[in-house]
Amino acid sequence: MILYADLGMSSWGVFHMGLMNVMGLTFGQATQIVGLVVLLLGWFLGFPPGFGTVMNMFFIGYFIDTVIEWEIVPQFNDVTLQLGLLVGGMVVIGVASYFYLSPMLSAGPRDGLMIGLVQKLDRPVSQIRGGIEITVTVLGFMMGGPVGVGTLITAFSIGYFVQTAFKMGNYDRNAKHLNLYELAKHLLGGEGNVKIP
Repeated sequence: MILYADLGMSSWGVFHMGLMNVMGLTFGQATQIVGLVVLLLGWFLGFPPGFGTVMNMFFIGYFIDTVIEWEIVPQFNDVTLQLGLLVGGMVVIGVASYFYLSPMLSAGPRDGLMIGLVQKLDRPVSQIRGGIEITVTVLGFMMGGPVGVGTLITAFSIGYFVQTAFKMGNYDRNAKHLNLYELAKHLLGGEGNVKIP
């Protein structure tokens, strides 16, 4: 939705487009590669990958390419409708972040980095997410990624949409997620003290 609002890509989109320019990848492939790198960074920060991490890393890139190929999202020439699509995209991201994080089966690479930094630095989600978004926007722009007014709106606003969704759903940002090892141990019947949230 943010892409087809055509007011400027999301922050990560700018970064992925920059990688496409530099490495000759598809948008989805760039998403997957960045996901792997960010996954490793999140792991280093103490947020080891889980089932949700692996599924997010693969399927987000796959579904992005599929949605683009199938032309599911409409495009508008009216700036009011474009802004509506942009804001709608941020609402969807905020709500979707809450729903897929709630089962406590770990976060996707980018959200794992966000949650890891929130817990490490003890700062609000809006600040951490905003800082990440602005950083990747600058890096993507330096690699030739397109930046527009929608990019800036998204970079400075998306953190508040995610934080609001978390607050409305009473999501505990310090909640312990199951990593792959803990999940496998539970599924094999040797869970010990591991509890499914």
